[in-house]
Amino acid sequence: MNKLYFGSNLKMYKTVADTVAYLRELAQRTADIDRKEVQLFILPSYTALESAAANTDQACIKLGAQNMCWEDQGQFTGEISPVMLEEFGIRFVMIGHSERRHVFGEADTEENKKVRHALKHSFTTLLCIGETAEEKEFGISTEVLRTQLKIGLYGVDVKDAANLWVAYEPVWSIGVNGIPASVDYAESMHYEIKKCLREIFGEAADEIPVLYGGSVNLGNANDLIVQPSVDGLYVGRAAWQAEQFERLIRNAKAAYEEKRKTAD
Repeated sequence: MNKLYFGSNLKMYKTVADTVAYLRELAQRTADIDRKEVQLFILPSYTALESAAANTDQACIKLGAQNMCWEDQGQFTGEISPVMLEEFGIRFVMIGHSERRHVFGEADTEENKKVRHALKHSFTTLLCIGETAEEKEFGISTEVLRTQLKIGLYGVDVKDAANLWVAYEPVWSIGVNGIPASVDYAESMHYEIKKCLREIFGEAADEIPVLYGGSVNLGNANDLIVQPSVDGLYVGRAAWQAEQFERLIRNAKAAYEEKRKTAD
């Protein structure tokens, strides 16, 4: 897989106006980057999605929702359905972010229902997985990731693998107090994730991008992107200023291209 993936989840930050201005600046700053080589994506808050979609060329920056219900309609107060997202021109959704799992108590089985329903609507579906610090300390990181993948993707047909992305975000590595995973550790977990995806989907798994997220910054992005099992970077705070995110993308892309040149 030669295409690189760079994106960010804006969480509960940025107003509608802030989001539109940020996307406009990011699009301008990255306009010369070939989108056949780089997939750029941003997940704004729900309230900003309509304006973001109306003011953004999604061939340049793919827009997505941070969460979604597993039903099209019904008695689900406070939820958003895929039908509602489609009205905005949104066909990309993140499922199972660490905060959904550990702050809002969502289980692997709930994530599975959301994944299957998103794929039913032909959404690009980004499933987030990751172990806690305690699970890492117990030495069961691989088992945790395999469980989240096996349950989260249970019942997903191999033909839908083309619409799947996976983000590895160790819980202990994200957020304000997150500790970046070492490059070797990130690569080892990505290797295990790809191996598990191959067990589930066979050769079709080779087309599923696996992104690393967890305190990605200008200091570690270049080393992460050149790892053989890392297909892209899911960037947090380092992406929330367009100028800084542009610099990270260009530096990482250059490092990747230099690595490939050396390998050839």
